[in-house]
Amino acid sequence: MYASVRDDLRTTLDEIRTAGLYKPERVIGTPQSSSVAVASGDVLNFCANNYLGLADHPDVVAAAKDALDRWGYGMASVRFICGTQEIHKELEQRLSAFLGQEDTILYSSCFDANGGVFETLLGPEDAVISDALNHASIIDGIRLSKARRHRYANRDLADLEQQLKETQDARRRLIVTDGVFSMDGYVAPLAEICDLADRYDAMVMVDDSHAVGFVGPGGRGTPELHGVMDRVDIITGTLGKALGGASGGYVAARAEIVELLRQRSRPYLFSNSLAPVIAAASIKVLDLLESAGELRERLSANTELFRTKMTEAGFEILPGDHAIAPVMIGDAAEAGRMAELLLERGVYVIGFSYPVVPMGAARIRVQLSAAHSTADVERAVAAFVDARATMAG
Repeated sequence: MYASVRDDLRTTLDEIRTAGLYKPERVIGTPQSSSVAVASGDVLNFCANNYLGLADHPDVVAAAKDALDRWGYGMASVRFICGTQEIHKELEQRLSAFLGQEDTILYSSCFDANGGVFETLLGPEDAVISDALNHASIIDGIRLSKARRHRYANRDLADLEQQLKETQDARRRLIVTDGVFSMDGYVAPLAEICDLADRYDAMVMVDDSHAVGFVGPGGRGTPELHGVMDRVDIITGTLGKALGGASGGYVAARAEIVELLRQRSRPYLFSNSLAPVIAAASIKVLDLLESAGELRERLSANTELFRTKMTEAGFEILPGDHAIAPVMIGDAAEAGRMAELLLERGVYVIGFSYPVVPMGAARIRVQLSAAHSTADVERAVAAFVDARATMAG
């Protein structure tokens, strides 16, 4: 049987390669940082979600080492059996306080967090209204639920209001949006979304994975940025980006929501506990965030410099001021070729194409970090200019 299946799979893989959509994995031989070693040598890293440069911070690494000695390597259990240590409860309490929510529940990833919310809270008599560009984990989580599914155009408040009008017969309605859209760097208009939620008696859920730690005056994400921390009912996020870059996710929400998730959320009930070493290191990250104003300012300065220099050089970058700076290419094969040329020039970036982004909207998503120096940013811009000249010539 497998012989025929294998031939079909090989054909599909060949089609992916021919279309320029194949995604090779480059092996890194060093810790994650602003500069990493790959097969071709040391390169500047402009594609990690290491926004604050904490992935290799010595205090975070030291906390992880100490945790191995005190708490061990893994729990070998789910939370409700024998998988809950003091360190897990402490991290949940710290996240709740930081995000201004009543309670928090940890997951093995934010993908699992988003996968465990909708089917737990919503049934056939309910409706979920989702932004069209929400993360794949939200889309998959919604599919697992029996709720009626509605979608509104990206950040389109008029369309959102229309969906709210059309779902007024639902028992519960949940508006869900990314806080920052990962392929574009666009920020959701949360204040206006919360206004509509109040007007039409709906709840609001935000996946703030690309914001917590560095967006907002205190790094508390897009709800803080828009002044709606007390108006968002559910916040999901990751420990795998600005908050240390390892793995793990969470849902921070109203107390009753979190309590029900502990009882019925399948990814929580049937997945091993977050490794103690990650929990301890994440607590150390939250300690560092209390005095991370300088890191956030450096990240903002690096972002502004890159966006300004690239625009002056004639590149098309989607507007905004987020550290995600998408350099638009259009053609998937050209995006992949430019990424290869940039690697040859010592800059590690990745070309994104369909199905990660819409067909014909391929791009190189540059991600700035507080760990980059001004010289790093200027070198990256020069590499883009040189790579473009090579492709044109």
